[in-house]
Amino acid sequence: MMNLVKKFNTFGDNRGKLIVCEENIDIPFSIQRIFYLFGMKEKTSRGNHAHYKTEQFLVAIAGNCKVTLNDGVHEKTYDLNEPNIGLLQKSMVWGTMHDFSENCILLVFASELYDENDYINNYNQFMEEVTT
Repeated sequence: MMNLVKKFNTFGDNRGKLIVCEENIDIPFSIQRIFYLFGMKEKTSRGNHAHYKTEQFLVAIAGNCKVTLNDGVHEKTYDLNEPNIGLLQKSMVWGTMHDFSENCILLVFASELYDENDYINNYNQFMEEVTT
């Protein structure tokens, strides 16, 4: 599975820290949409879908969570537990976010504007599409 975990450069001094995320440099695509998730309940999961075109770059800017990515052949779970670590979810990869800490804020940069037709919400359909 070809996914990217990226550690951002952290700048700071005694006043605090700063992380910069630039499109096509730190985020490996042009950013069309940004959203964030917060207030997730214990034992809930989010995502549970794939995209035909959209790539996403996920950063837990507060708290922590896990992200499980599946390309139809390989499945791997990543811990997002530092605000200077980001994870690339490519298109045609099934993604599930889960095990959220109470204070988790998950920031997502997306390569495409929202389009409901870009979503594959049925796992069996996803598996048919990636294995044919």
